[in-house]
Amino acid sequence: MTLNNFKLGQSIGIVGGGQLGKMMAQSAQRMGFKVNILDPDPACPARYVAHEFIESPYNDIEGLKKLSALSDVITYEFENINAETLKEICAENHVPQGYQTVGTVQNRLSEKEAIASSGAIVVPYKKVDSKASLDEAIEELGYPIVLKTVFGGYDGKGQLVLKSSEQLEEAYLMIQDAVLVAEKMIELDREISITASRNLQGEICYFPVQENEHRNQILFKTSVKKSHEYSEQAIAEVEKIISKIHFVGTFTVEFFIAKDGQLYVNEIAPRPHNSGHYSIEACNYSQFDTHILSVIGYSLPKEIVLHEEAVMYNLLGQDLDAMESYFPRHPEWHVHVYGKEVRKHNRKMGHITLLLDGKEDTYYPIYEEMMK
Repeated sequence: MTLNNFKLGQSIGIVGGGQLGKMMAQSAQRMGFKVNILDPDPACPARYVAHEFIESPYNDIEGLKKLSALSDVITYEFENINAETLKEICAENHVPQGYQTVGTVQNRLSEKEAIASSGAIVVPYKKVDSKASLDEAIEELGYPIVLKTVFGGYDGKGQLVLKSSEQLEEAYLMIQDAVLVAEKMIELDREISITASRNLQGEICYFPVQENEHRNQILFKTSVKKSHEYSEQAIAEVEKIISKIHFVGTFTVEFFIAKDGQLYVNEIAPRPHNSGHYSIEACNYSQFDTHILSVIGYSLPKEIVLHEEAVMYNLLGQDLDAMESYFPRHPEWHVHVYGKEVRKHNRKMGHITLLLDGKEDTYYPIYEEMMK
């Protein structure tokens, strides 16, 4: 596909109908494009903003071929689609993101190996696939270490913090079920991320550095300011990574900042990311806008402008009822509710963005009051 060859009214197929697919679709439709969604859940959030909906498992080749036949370009909202299945439709349709990057980043071990080979700094790690290799990892990395399954897992799932030999039996049980990655547990000062978009022509634009606060290993709050002391260093690490890993569209690199100030790459999300949601209200382009522009081969903005400093809070299942009772009195809250039918504990149901413009964060104290 050549630059600017994608026409108004053409169709974008999205694999995945969660909140990211929904917000991608809304950006695409605002620009004048049609959207087709594939998802196994007939009540997924993106179904209700789709021109065509295909109820199908993500990795069902027949469903993907049907999506491909309806769409002029294919993208995805998450990285857990099988890379080999995705490869099959790459031959039939235009899939700018390709399948190789999905195959790399959906496996934590290959992801870390790719990042390390780029010259970017990762937390010291070891592959663990046996009791002997776990013992070797403990000897080399020392306690505490974090054990993570190679495949799957998000928001802290599929992980074990190993603090002493008393937990070895639990760790050995994990090895029976899966190959693991053992990471040295660093003394953490802060967590940050940086979101970027890269188009088919290789143009790239960067969003501001995002400061992230997690609770129970789920993103709780993202804060964004006009400048950040790690901005240049974070961008330099991203540029190393993209020299080794193919990216088209929006992606996010997450970082740890250790107590000693060292910046480490944690992981990569090859699609729009929770920590970039503030961009919908706070920036001249949202991360979803630039994703759509990227995958259809349009030019990207020369600069992402943060109009106002902002904070974004996730709304989990247990937060939603309390939030509703306060929302009518707070027009300054930009509330996004994703439309998931079932409210589950710790399930991401929406988010709130506040534009600060020098003002205090009004949501945080209310949140603490609501959660008492």
